[in-house]
Amino acid sequence: MRLTILGGGGFRVPLVHRALLADAVRGDAPISEVVLYDRDAARLRAIGAVLGRQRDAHRAAHGEPKLTVRAEADLAAALDGTDIVFSAIRVGGMAGRVLDERVALSAGVLGQETVGAGGISYGLRTVPVADRIARTVAERAPGAWVVNFTNPAGLVTEAMSAVLGDRVIGICDSPVGLGRRAARALGLDPREVSFDYAGLNHLGWLRGLHAGGRDRLPDLLADEAALTSFEEGRLFGAAWLRALGALPNEYLHYYYMAREAREAVAETVAGGGPTRGEQITAQQREFYRDAAGRPADAFALWDRTRLEREETYMADNRRAAGGVERAEEDLDGGGYEKVALAVMRAITRDEPARLIVNVRNRGAISGLDDDAVVEVPSLVDASGARPLAAGALTAHQSALVHAVKSAEREVLAAVRTGSRTPALRAFAFHPLVDSVTTARTLLDGYLAAFPELREVLPRP
Repeated sequence: MRLTILGGGGFRVPLVHRALLADAVRGDAPISEVVLYDRDAARLRAIGAVLGRQRDAHRAAHGEPKLTVRAEADLAAALDGTDIVFSAIRVGGMAGRVLDERVALSAGVLGQETVGAGGISYGLRTVPVADRIARTVAERAPGAWVVNFTNPAGLVTEAMSAVLGDRVIGICDSPVGLGRRAARALGLDPREVSFDYAGLNHLGWLRGLHAGGRDRLPDLLADEAALTSFEEGRLFGAAWLRALGALPNEYLHYYYMAREAREAVAETVAGGGPTRGEQITAQQREFYRDAAGRPADAFALWDRTRLEREETYMADNRRAAGGVERAEEDLDGGGYEKVALAVMRAITRDEPARLIVNVRNRGAISGLDDDAVVEVPSLVDASGARPLAAGALTAHQSALVHAVKSAEREVLAAVRTGSRTPALRAFAFHPLVDSVTTARTLLDGYLAAFPELREVLPRP
């Protein structure tokens, strides 16, 4: 079977390739060919060099890989005849991420690429491209499954589902990482724990850890040492987690500690430091430049940069929480690609798996319509992903989910109508934007920063 990766020159592609090579050793791997599609030839060459070194290592240990890789510069050609599509594009590149952050900060609100103002800007320019990709998939590979990594993942998955229906599944490694860390804090094997998780992408809560016939989450919340032994426990504080009665996704730090998160970023920038986007841009610029010129060293250069990226992940938030350090097991980069491969295996082998993914609601979360994309445990097999009933959210959880979903829906309405009015509402409705005046400032700021948005939103 053929896998096409859109955004094939992206920095995390080697993680997927590594997992595919490991899968090939088993002898029953479904994927025999990978097609990398990217509009940036230089990035493709650099990533191609990393994959080449990974293949060399695999060949030395296991013989010739049963996996071929080729690059393709034409989208239609990349999709023709494919079986699975991994979509991992970044519209506007890293320069766009930097502007998403900087415009928000200049307006006095949080600057983050998927949360709040930055996520709305990112969505406004990404949804039109995701829609075109979905239509091209429907035309050139109507039987293909799309696994969406493109952020904002829930919003983009919902946009693509309007074209592809249930043949698009969104993924994120944050819920899996949270569940894994919580299970290990209790000395449990994560593979033997059932996670009760519900919400939206980057806005969800782990509400139960079921093992041995009972929910172990109350045990964890009552154990101070265990609760503060992993990242979310230290990030939010044991007292707040007990008050919530649940474990929030790490991205909820931007909501629960909004002032501290914003001030930490502002302090970094005021001191001449970079935003997160600027930091990653500098790291990756060096990698792509050096890997293209020194292909023999490409893997070592990539792995060093990957480790730097993981070590500095959410650094401002962790500093605001008192200097929370990342655990060594969280630096391996073993989440994103494992979720992707788990979805792919479940579909291609028809091996049912219970996975936390982004899918159309279909009644899983009460109060949201069936087409709203949510992030919940789902049964994934050859027929796709079917959300499992999540049970009622608390009043607080429901209010926050509905508020953010309403902002996402306004982004979709803005793109589909070409009107700036729904875009204004998207900014104003979001919980992390504190006034309509600020919302207008943000919309004007992003229209100035991204001239192409005027083509997406030509009408008042």
